[in-house]
Amino acid sequence: MFQPIVPDAGLASWRFLQRTYDTQFEAFSKNTILQRDADYFRENIASATTAEELVGDSRLLTVALGAFGLQDDVANRYFIQKVLEDGATNEDALAMRLSDTRYREMSEAFGFGPGEFVKTGLSTFTEAIIDRFQTNSFEVAAGQQNDAMRAALYAQRQLGDIATMSGSTDTKWFTIMGDPPLRQVFEKALNLPSSIGQIDIDQQLGIFKDRAISVFGSDDLAQFSQEDARDDVITKYILRNQIDSFGSGQSSTSIALTLLQS
Repeated sequence: MFQPIVPDAGLASWRFLQRTYDTQFEAFSKNTILQRDADYFRENIASATTAEELVGDSRLLTVALGAFGLQDDVANRYFIQKVLEDGATNEDALAMRLSDTRYREMSEAFGFGPGEFVKTGLSTFTEAIIDRFQTNSFEVAAGQQNDAMRAALYAQRQLGDIATMSGSTDTKWFTIMGDPPLRQVFEKALNLPSSIGQIDIDQQLGIFKDRAISVFGSDDLAQFSQEDARDDVITKYILRNQIDSFGSGQSSTSIALTLLQS
């Protein structure tokens, strides 16, 4: 089984992963287990016309959850069934009340909620979920080598969509703040402590926006529709993560030399 090659935890490693991504992903996606899961999903998902039927099939559920980075919830079947059955159109739906926006995204994608259109019979839906499942599986595997690389790959994939989504600037910020991997990237890139999550959500929003103006020159997330802007935030995330990993034993000169070599 091919495992992603991640030389170390720094910026040089991230650049290497970017350069070799297509080749590495192609090799990874040929994994027999991954292909069997994809084939099973492709052949059987149309028969899952309700949330109960989906969660009742562990192999279908594994792919469905994996597509949204929620693979750790595979044992929480009742919870996932409730998320899917409530849908994502009513404000009191479970997915809408959860801070993690990935549940809402999954619920919207499947369409099991009241008055929603069930999409499991569509071939385009099936292939989109399989593609997301394989992509996320690669990111998880890269994260086993270094967690920062998983978050960086996820941000590279998701940030452009959020930048161009409809809605206000605040709505986009709330989406980032509610998506654990993206929040991780922005907290580190903006040099914010993770403890910020303990204060009022509206106060958090103000802090994120103020810091974005200071670091990026604007709090308008539409700027990340541009590739160079996305690269900038991920680079800042990787560098700050690298600095934090050095430990207190190294001098500032040693840290600077290591970063320059990267």
